[in-house]
Amino acid sequence: MNMIYNSPNYCVVEFKSAEGEPFGGGYEIMDKTAKREIFLGGVLAEKFRFDVTQLISTEPSIEEVDDFLSGFEGLMQQPLVLH
Repeated sequence: MNMIYNSPNYCVVEFKSAEGEPFGGGYEIMDKTAKREIFLGGVLAEKFRFDVTQLISTEPSIEEVDDFLSGFEGLMQQPLVLH
């Protein structure tokens, strides 16, 4: 588990698959304001990784990254629970 992004509004954690596993790993996107999160795995995780790579190549501001992540708000149904 590796936190790859953290702003006042969002946090993104990357989960790597174990070596040799064809599936597994993914990304958890947390909306701190709405207290909701989503886990992206499989094809969605690959698409997210591709899109993030494209976004990072433009050296975006925090606001631009948060705007990108806000596109996932409609998919976030899981309540964010802190332990």
